[in-house]
Amino acid sequence: MNKISLYFENGLFLEAKSFGAEGTAVGEIVFNTSLTGYQEIVTDPSYAGQFVTFTMPEIGNVGCNAQDMESKGAHCKGIIVRTYQSRPSNFRSEESLDVLLKRENVLGITEIDTRFLTKMLRDEGAMMMVASTEIHDATELKKILESSPRIEEVNYIEQVSTKESYVHNEARYDARTFEYAKPETTKKIIALDFGIKRNILNELTHAGMEVTVVPNSMSAEEIIAKVDSKEIDGVFLSNGPGDPLILKEEQEKIKKLIAHKVPLFGICLGHQLLSISHGYDTYKLKFGHHGGNHPVKNEMTGTVEITAQNHNYNVPDNITEVATVTHVNLFDNTIEGLKYNDSPTMSVQHHPEASPGPHESAYIFSEFRKML
Repeated sequence: MNKISLYFENGLFLEAKSFGAEGTAVGEIVFNTSLTGYQEIVTDPSYAGQFVTFTMPEIGNVGCNAQDMESKGAHCKGIIVRTYQSRPSNFRSEESLDVLLKRENVLGITEIDTRFLTKMLRDEGAMMMVASTEIHDATELKKILESSPRIEEVNYIEQVSTKESYVHNEARYDARTFEYAKPETTKKIIALDFGIKRNILNELTHAGMEVTVVPNSMSAEEIIAKVDSKEIDGVFLSNGPGDPLILKEEQEKIKKLIAHKVPLFGICLGHQLLSISHGYDTYKLKFGHHGGNHPVKNEMTGTVEITAQNHNYNVPDNITEVATVTHVNLFDNTIEGLKYNDSPTMSVQHHPEASPGPHESAYIFSEFRKML
């Protein structure tokens, strides 16, 4: 392992050891409290532009495999772990995390106090940082950080969205039998790809929907024509990275779909874009919600679900002027789910596909099919 130097927006300078790719990268640092699923997190496009600090101290011990990829590659700037295990031991392992990170040009940072970093982010909030295996002078790293764009200034969905439409025909995968479920699909939808996860697509299919994934550039007019011709029954707005307030083209597109009464379902970024498109701007949380253990109350049933989360932005409380709150985060009482009053539109902030995480919210995909 080589030396890697880190400089943070608050002036902190640290040295650690590196694995994975080499080089220099700038991004926003957040922490994730999931105990398992590091490969799914690394390959989640929603982490584009970010360094992920894992609170789980042992990372790399089960290796990586093609089946657990949430997209075609890794999208985060880097990962920060207390202890990296270079010799994975699991019957499903096909390669080490180090090999995956090298191939995807993602920095790996280890032998560092991740508890300290997590406490720092909890107290001071998410912040920008730079990491380098090439530059070890704090002053030089500070110059690089200050001259680089902030995460809220970059449209990352242009980088992570598919360039060509495709039909997704996989459903839930059973790691014990190595087989996919084969449910009957009774509805057809379009999934607007802002950085969609593979397991979200699996759950949509599993709930009985035939899914065509389309680029974020597809126009509202094209989508409305497909709805009017009965080619599709509704539209899914996917998760994705970055600040939703800068996505002006997507907001205008969604406004047109809302006005045309197109059935809509949004998760995470899709949830936020629906709020903005209804006239209610999102705001940034102090350090975000990232992990697989967040309690969310279903306001319709009173049930408490343990959920997977990955977001830095949230919808405002006054959105209740146009929507009914269906889910609430019990950590901080922020809004986690909405059903809009005057249109066939629903959304959730958390990740009901739970990859990684618990599966208690998977019913939400069936609720969308019922709405269709």
